[in-house]
Amino acid sequence: QVQLVQSGGGLVQPGDSLQLSCTASGNIFHIVAMGWYRQAPGKERELVATINAGQGTNYADSVKGRFTISRDNANNMVFLQMSSMEPEDTAVYYCNARLYTTYQSWSDYWGQGTQVTVSS
Repeated sequence: QVQLVQSGGGLVQPGDSLQLSCTASGNIFHIVAMGWYRQAPGKERELVATINAGQGTNYADSVKGRFTISRDNANNMVFLQMSSMEPEDTAVYYCNARLYTTYQSWSDYWGQGTQVTVSS
């Protein structure tokens, strides 16, 4: 059993900053990558940022230069620091982990989702 528990989120004004956190726990053999996705009302879920075990990162064009993803491998945590936030960043944000529970069995796991609203 694997769980991803998210924290952070809420209501902020345009230009503000906000940090999301996610902790993976349970039967984890190895985490390949962790990341953040978001889903706005009426839209499909989209990638925001990912980070692999070697700290390599990938960002959506819409958040490059404004969002920073980081990872604490020792504690199976991933963070998303969001700055210069825009109303278009409003969405439910989901933490994701691609991980092995044994040396040959891997799956994608998701956090519970957290609402982020950017509004004046």
